[in-house]
Amino acid sequence: MIGLLTSVSGVTALLYGGWFCFRDPSLLRSAIKTGAIGALAVLASSHGAPVLLVCALALSAVGDLALSRSGERAFLIGLCSFALAHVAYIALFAGLGSGLPPLLPVIGLILYAIASEIWLAPHTGNMKWPVRVYVVLITLMGLAALTLPGGLNVALIGAGAFIASDTLLAVQLFRLDPASPLHRFISPALWVLYYGAQGLILWAVLG
Repeated sequence: MIGLLTSVSGVTALLYGGWFCFRDPSLLRSAIKTGAIGALAVLASSHGAPVLLVCALALSAVGDLALSRSGERAFLIGLCSFALAHVAYIALFAGLGSGLPPLLPVIGLILYAIASEIWLAPHTGNMKWPVRVYVVLITLMGLAALTLPGGLNVALIGAGAFIASDTLLAVQLFRLDPASPLHRFISPALWVLYYGAQGLILWAVLG
């Protein structure tokens, strides 16, 4: 069962990153994208992972489904789903963490959140406040991950990759011209970061 779920997740992730991320919205594209993380959520559940991790992965799969569709309503649903996933990750990392996070990375994350008001917020239109809330949540997720003990460094790397993928997604959605050729590079890059982030966190927590 574990081997099957891992294979389903890996194959669908490769299909999406290598082909479907460049395609227009379709039911098949949505199924492929959702299946990659959805299979990880089922794998986590069947392997006895913490409920918070299962919830984070399941919510991420719902977010993937929503973001694979067109329109502002779908985007807002996806944003809310990923926001809740980050809340689950914050709670998970806080429960697994120990001690205070190192000062310099904390300062860096806070500066990142503040800088988003300059490079991102003015370009988000009527989505400005939902995006602001989301930035706060991914920053808190990063701060919570910084408290993880040395044995969970892989999860910390995953959290960093998650923040990087969200940053690329923000650039793609709000700062990049729809006709820009950079989309062909950003789309697979952010998928690799995002899928890798979820896989690393799952691997670290399951041991």
